[in-house]
Amino acid sequence: MSTGVEAVFISYEADIKRKIFFLVSLCLVLLTVMAIGLCVGASGIGLGTVLASLFKDTGRSFGIIWMLRFPRILMAVLVGFGLGVAGTIFQVVLCNPLASPFTLGVGSAAGFGAVTAIIFLGTGSLLYGVAGGAFLFSLLSAAVMILIAKLKKASSETMILSGIALMFLFSSLTSLFQYTGTMQQVYEIVFWFFGSLSRVGWPEIGLAAVMILAPFPLLLRSAWDFNLLAYGDESAMALGVNPDRLRIWSVAAASLITAGCISFTGVIGFIGLVAPHITRMIIGNDHRFLLAGSGLVGGIILVAADTAGRTLWTPLVIPIGIVTSFIGVPFFVFLLMKRTREYW
Repeated sequence: MSTGVEAVFISYEADIKRKIFFLVSLCLVLLTVMAIGLCVGASGIGLGTVLASLFKDTGRSFGIIWMLRFPRILMAVLVGFGLGVAGTIFQVVLCNPLASPFTLGVGSAAGFGAVTAIIFLGTGSLLYGVAGGAFLFSLLSAAVMILIAKLKKASSETMILSGIALMFLFSSLTSLFQYTGTMQQVYEIVFWFFGSLSRVGWPEIGLAAVMILAPFPLLLRSAWDFNLLAYGDESAMALGVNPDRLRIWSVAAASLITAGCISFTGVIGFIGLVAPHITRMIIGNDHRFLLAGSGLVGGIILVAADTAGRTLWTPLVIPIGIVTSFIGVPFFVFLLMKRTREYW
């Protein structure tokens, strides 16, 4: 009997070590992808110049690294991390593998907020006006969805249906504004919906970091609760978890993260859906590791996508929302084909 228990503990420790090794490996891969992103570009700056520019003013190269490339890369890491974490939360609390911030109305509401700012504030003060509109409407959408769920006892089906209804509502309103807008306004709307990191700087990175990273420790503290919730509301309640309360506050936190991600970069909808699945296929459904792993995978995909979008078709810069699909979909399909057992 003791030998069997000891074998179980040994297997558990080996599994934990494997997951920690995976997270460490993701960190190294992310740093490598970031270094590649700093070194490649149309200006032809080499690795030695990049390293020198990180620590001292080297003139033109210093400006390119610190004002153009480094902000883009850091924002890509933050946004990819945030969308990966938010997608994981939406999928577990709603018990739906297709759930993501953009399939539940939060992304559509943010898009409508951005379009409203473009139409009514004009194109002269776009960045913070569009970001503010996207942020306010994404939180409004989350608040309406949470209110409906609270009135109906917070079932996952209610939240999914209300989110889908809000998605269609805000998408229709966005289409109406696009139809009635001027050519310049329509251009800005389309540019925002493609997603881009070209307009971000250090102030935007600071604001996004607060919104994206602040809720993460609270979510990580509830990792065991998410593990129990994955087995159903009844199992979670039997072990002392309040599913309704957990579902409501975690959706609010994930919506705040999503708002911080897309307020300054536009719609980048693929990461929140696929990054959790890629991570779950590799290390399983333990949210103690899945949350951070999904965020790191999202950061890796987004940095790689941004680097590819601005270098492979020089001088043309492909919007990052397009490149993420080209990079992520084939890899995701490959993992699905290779996986021989159910992982969800």
